[in-house]
Amino acid sequence: MSGAPTAEVYRIDWLPGTDVLHGVCHCGAERTAEDPVELWEWMLGHPNGHRPGGNRPGGNRPGTEHDPADHRPADRRPADRRPAGHRKETAS
Repeated sequence: MSGAPTAEVYRIDWLPGTDVLHGVCHCGAERTAEDPVELWEWMLGHPNGHRPGGNRPGGNRPGTEHDPADHRPADRRPADRRPAGHRKETAS
């Protein structure tokens, strides 16, 4: 590992019994996909300077659009897509 460690944490979980992966980016945004490459590209494609809990209109990088429709809170995931045995996530 080179360079200084970052505080950004990305997580991908497999939803047992499915071909679905559930990704959570460092800002808390969530997405599901069957293709791991698609999920990693989505997470790593966030604007530079993106802050957890921060949501500036138009994204955080000049000239880019941050589409909030690509992100949905955990409580709006379809019941059949929620990971079994995971803790329930609550808004803080």
